[in-house]
Amino acid sequence: MGLFDFIKGQFIEVIEWLDDKGDLVHRFPAYDNAIKMGAKLIVRESQTAIFVNEGQIADVFGPGTHTLSTQNLPVLTALNSWKYGFNSPFKSDVYFLNMTNFTDLKWGTTNPVIMRDPEFGIIRMRGFGNYSFRISDPVVFLKDIFGTKQELTTASITGYLKSSIVSGISDMIGESKIPVADLSSSYVELSSLAVTRLQPQFSAIGLTLTSVTIENISLPEEVEKMIDRKSSMNIAGNLDQYMKYQTAEAIREAANQPEGGVAGTGAGLGAGMAMGQMMGQMMNQMTGRNAEPQSNPTPQPQSAPQPPSAQPPSGSKKFCSECGSKLNENAKFCSECGSKT
Repeated sequence: MGLFDFIKGQFIEVIEWLDDKGDLVHRFPAYDNAIKMGAKLIVRESQTAIFVNEGQIADVFGPGTHTLSTQNLPVLTALNSWKYGFNSPFKSDVYFLNMTNFTDLKWGTTNPVIMRDPEFGIIRMRGFGNYSFRISDPVVFLKDIFGTKQELTTASITGYLKSSIVSGISDMIGESKIPVADLSSSYVELSSLAVTRLQPQFSAIGLTLTSVTIENISLPEEVEKMIDRKSSMNIAGNLDQYMKYQTAEAIREAANQPEGGVAGTGAGLGAGMAMGQMMGQMMNQMTGRNAEPQSNPTPQPQSAPQPPSAQPPSGSKKFCSECGSKLNENAKFCSECGSKT
């Protein structure tokens, strides 16, 4: 092979990116090799190709197969002062951008976020979820984020994006004034609002925030206990419900203590019933004190007469069991026969 054939073999004739490996941007490895005028540029449906001349963005190509010439490289032609029909090899950096939607990226609060709640005051909250984005303006993204790197993975920018999302969601929840006890019923609405609120920050770097999901917002343990106590007090507002609640709690605790299950159940049931009865008596006493006297009280029924005593009436006569003679009431011996009465 002659020198001419060797030099000819170093010219790049096909430019394409086959394996993205999760990369956002990939620089085609041309290095010092020149691109042959008339070379094929293959851009797939999920890609955009950008030519950069000495650090300056030149021509942009969408999906399709392109034959490179001065006609479809107008910016590069102007930058290099090529004449029409220029046919010599040229040098240029070529970058491929992945335009697919990157999904299921995680966000979460590294440290608790301080919030002010109308009911519990100042509290600390944590939250987590996921988000999705894609490149919407490849020129802006390449200029502001990529720079002169060889490649850019999603992992290399997720730290920045996650910080923007956490900050935006924290600010949004604080401004919403939604009580922490009601946050769980507003996740969908807050997620949709987060996309709208955060979109300008993403657009500024050439990205589109396609979705945000709030999976959970957790509270400190002490706040959760306060919510539990408040729920118990609300149940206790109804005496019947409170007794049922106490009974159910006693059974549950006894089931978790197999060694003293029977005793625990009895003690729990007794405590619940006693508390319910005590509260019932207090309520009855309060009701009795506050009751107004009636002008015509209902007469109480007279008690039924008692049956006569089984003892003989005072002054009744006795007879001797031996001779049948009449005896005085208090006589101990018969005056006729002397027998003991």
